[in-house]
Amino acid sequence: MSSRIVVESRALDRGKNQRMTRFLLAMLAYIVPTFPLGYVWHLVAFKDRYDALQVYRDDIVIPFGLLSMLVQSIAWAYLYSRLFAGETVLRGAAKFAALAAPIAWSFMVVAVAAKHHMASVAGFVWIETAFIAVQYLVVSPLIALAFHHKER
Repeated sequence: MSSRIVVESRALDRGKNQRMTRFLLAMLAYIVPTFPLGYVWHLVAFKDRYDALQVYRDDIVIPFGLLSMLVQSIAWAYLYSRLFAGETVLRGAAKFAALAAPIAWSFMVVAVAAKHHMASVAGFVWIETAFIAVQYLVVSPLIALAFHHKER
């Protein structure tokens, strides 16, 4: 094998490893803040409000919530890598939030409000919309940072 081919092969391997590392970092950038934020928001800080809304079961299945976050993290990391990688952190975060937050809002707020019994649909929509806003204000820049390319 010529030395040029070996060098090119190593460069390709390094690029593949960097892409995988960025992808995994983006997944973590979603899961790591989302789980504690969601736990504290729903089960501590606003527990009384959610209890009054009568929308959640008494025996919340936390592993399902984690599984949901894992699936979402894969989808968001993939979409970010295809649509916004290479953007500046601020621009990438803003574009990602503008895409992801309304999609998340549609299935985490609107669909739930449409299907579940609750004491106040408007109350649920308001508090969950606030959660989505805070969540994507936090995770969008972190995902953008995971895909940020430092110039050398």
